[in-house]
Amino acid sequence: MTRVAAIDCGTNSIRLLVADANPDTGELVDLDRRMTIVRLGQGVDRTGRLAPEALERTFAACREYAAIIKEHGAERLRFVATSASRDAENREEFVRGVLDILGVEPEVISGDQEAEFSFTGATNELKGRDDLAKPYLVVDIGGGSTEFVVGDVHVRAARSVDVGCVRMTERHLAHDGVVTDPPTEAQIAAMRADIEAALDLAEETVPLREARTLVGLAGSVTTVSAIAQELPEYDSAAIHHSRVSHDRVREITEWLLRSTHAERAAVPSMHPGRVDVIAAGALVLLSIMERIGAREVVVSEHDILDGIAFKVAEEAEEGKRSG
Repeated sequence: MTRVAAIDCGTNSIRLLVADANPDTGELVDLDRRMTIVRLGQGVDRTGRLAPEALERTFAACREYAAIIKEHGAERLRFVATSASRDAENREEFVRGVLDILGVEPEVISGDQEAEFSFTGATNELKGRDDLAKPYLVVDIGGGSTEFVVGDVHVRAARSVDVGCVRMTERHLAHDGVVTDPPTEAQIAAMRADIEAALDLAEETVPLREARTLVGLAGSVTTVSAIAQELPEYDSAAIHHSRVSHDRVREITEWLLRSTHAERAAVPSMHPGRVDVIAAGALVLLSIMERIGAREVVVSEHDILDGIAFKVAEEAEEGKRSG
């Protein structure tokens, strides 16, 4: 086992995993896994730049994570940055800040790399299960983008499209930075049209309808599962590998789109940072299920973070062998 640390910095959240990993067996033992909502992508779709306050929130989380990584004595760290920092004009400011705090440069990875990591993290544990038919469609619904990956043992096809819960909320459900509460039918229709156009784009390269098992990742999907189970608080163990039917996803999405901020905030499993963006995220999930005719989604708490951790462990092992 190799002790590694992985950080995934997305549009809405930054997440840390410190774990002992064995890439040969697929075993991963969590030592610390946490998530902080930093909204790094705040306003990026509109301005093309990372906002100063968003950068400061992200750097504050990095300082906290640096202390945790040091405490656990991780041998290697990899920091992967996704959608928001790919798009921003001032991403060098972000890179310098992370390097100063953590001693590593954030890798601003492509959508295809993001998809590969997500697929590995989500499916490593599914090996040998005969109740989940292959190929899998792994869908990672982030803040700024959604990754689609079809594969069995390895990735067969992948595509990243610019549809995510933050981007859709800011583009369609907000006016002057304030989220409409609840959205109008016209706003919902415009958002749905945008999502459908993105699914058309994804289908140009990824055979979405060939999938036999839909695996859903990231906060929008896990929150829908928590709501479906009526959990009294967010419970990773109850959410991991839970299954949510298409009908239940539709019911929850329709309720979220009708609800007010206060009603969503009152859901006990809802993270405060997701209250305004969860309706858009749920609609992305529902649209995908309708497009491919999925009867259910298998929810995974293991995703790009786990994929990054496995990759770091593999590289560490290769380094030891060659050294």
